[in-house]
Amino acid sequence: MADLDVAAVLFDMDGTLVDSDSAVERAWRAWGAEFGVDGEAAITLAHGSPSEPTVRKLLAAAGEDEIVAAVGRQMALQYDDVGDIVPTPGALELIAALDRNGVPWAVFTSADKRLAEARLGAAGIVAPLLVTTDDVRAGKPDPEGWVRAAALVGVPPEKCLVVEDAEVGLRAARAAGAKTAALRGLAGDLPISSLSELIGALRLR
Repeated sequence: MADLDVAAVLFDMDGTLVDSDSAVERAWRAWGAEFGVDGEAAITLAHGSPSEPTVRKLLAAAGEDEIVAAVGRQMALQYDDVGDIVPTPGALELIAALDRNGVPWAVFTSADKRLAEARLGAAGIVAPLLVTTDDVRAGKPDPEGWVRAAALVGVPPEKCLVVEDAEVGLRAARAAGAKTAALRGLAGDLPISSLSELIGALRLR
């Protein structure tokens, strides 16, 4: 791990550790149909961001009671839709290598705790440390969540590698001072196509 000069790894969840794309898209399309919003636009805006600010942007003219109800409905559509969620390629192998080498890791997600635990559980992943939107005042692109995750693993943010698949999460990681590994062709300190590439990049046994 000396080449990257990192001592801990911090993961995003959706699209990074778990393949939940289909479930996320189903939820936003169904929600969009109910609330008169273009589902595809909602999916684009929601990628990597918490549901509440996304709903607020999409329903900018709505009153507070309407917003609260709309956010609640959006989350309800996601909570039980985990049947086709699986680990992303290389996720289980990388986690096993981190554990085997004693490298601390944590997850910070734009989901709330209930949804995060449901999706991670469906993928067979148990995060030793989990930070969700329930734990922060501001979601991505604010750096608060990554800073909190770094504190939980006991490593300064600048010594952490954040693994992300969304630009909003990468912006948050950069603002926290962390190094980044980016999926989906995004620009990070280390662009990767799958998590298994990190086993060699971090020189894990």
